[in-house]
Amino acid sequence: MKISIFGNEFQHESLEQVKLLLSLLHDTGAELWGDPSYVHFLNHEVGEVPYLNVFGKGAAMRADVAISIGGDGTFLRTAQAVALQSVPIMGINAGHLGYLTTVDISETAQAVKCLLSGDYDIEERSMLQLMLPSGYEEAKRFALNEVAILRQDTSSTIKLDVSLDDVALTTFNGDGMLLCTPTGSTAYNLSVGGPILHPQSRCFVLSPISPHALTMRPVVFADTSMLRVTVRSRARLFQVSVDGETIDMPSGTTLRIAKAPFPTRVIMLKGHRFARVLRTKLMWGKDNRGEE
Repeated sequence: MKISIFGNEFQHESLEQVKLLLSLLHDTGAELWGDPSYVHFLNHEVGEVPYLNVFGKGAAMRADVAISIGGDGTFLRTAQAVALQSVPIMGINAGHLGYLTTVDISETAQAVKCLLSGDYDIEERSMLQLMLPSGYEEAKRFALNEVAILRQDTSSTIKLDVSLDDVALTTFNGDGMLLCTPTGSTAYNLSVGGPILHPQSRCFVLSPISPHALTMRPVVFADTSMLRVTVRSRARLFQVSVDGETIDMPSGTTLRIAKAPFPTRVIMLKGHRFARVLRTKLMWGKDNRGEE
């Protein structure tokens, strides 16, 4: 089995568990390939890991499985790297909230056992495809969480003309808007007052960000739709963020956003339930008032 390893450089408290995970995987005969920056970090912090090879450009997509060690940011970066080739991802939380991850770093031994035995399920999570005007190096960008359209660092709002399947939907001024997947509904979307969606829902959410219109509210629509947005700003530029990667765009640009032609495949251990994740991660049902 060939496994691609992704991580970040903010894992000092969990380095011993990471070493254990890599050792257990190596002992099974798995071929391990790591993201170059992460391998460099590990070699510097824990000493050289001789069985962890550095993969070149595109090599991560030829793995049988990808393992993301970190938090949600690391998982999103892993999805960007391997989703196009349908490589399933196991997310191991070595960060803080770790909403996208399904295994805690303390459950390393169990995770390896399930991975090698095939005792897991795979969920397919829909992604977004952002289509940029011609002339950009990457005309298409993909997001597992959201595409956010934002004003530049200025007090001026931006104006957004939005159409749904080529039918005018709304025009409003504000700080911006975001389009999120069901997976991304618990991320930025939750912060701006959007609804939480089940990960297997076949829909997307359009959520305005500080709209200057009391009637402008989040909208849920089928993921078969195409959204077209023209953005105008008093500033020369506005920003488009694709799962946190920001692009500066000139005022007057029209963007198209639709469902990507491929999903992200997420490895889920048996017994993983959406309701349990919400209750645990969002601390629903917990009394935080304290004792007097």
